[in-house]
Amino acid sequence: MVVSMDYRDRIVIDPEIRFGKPCVRGTRVTVGDVLSYLASGMSERQILADFPQFKSEDIRACLAFAAERERRIVCIPAA
Repeated sequence: MVVSMDYRDRIVIDPEIRFGKPCVRGTRVTVGDVLSYLASGMSERQILADFPQFKSEDIRACLAFAAERERRIVCIPAA
């Protein structure tokens, strides 16, 4: 059984920060930015080196946030 990480203490949505995009708490780095870094091939270690304020849990929180959002997408079948 897989237990989902509770990302809510690490990911925030504030309309005053980055136009309300979900960000890592205490930063202006969006979840989308972190996902793009990972998708481009950056390792967790490289991201942590570039963003010393991050912890491993922040990166996992971004992944958990994206996974939950993906599960919530409603598919509408083509006509």
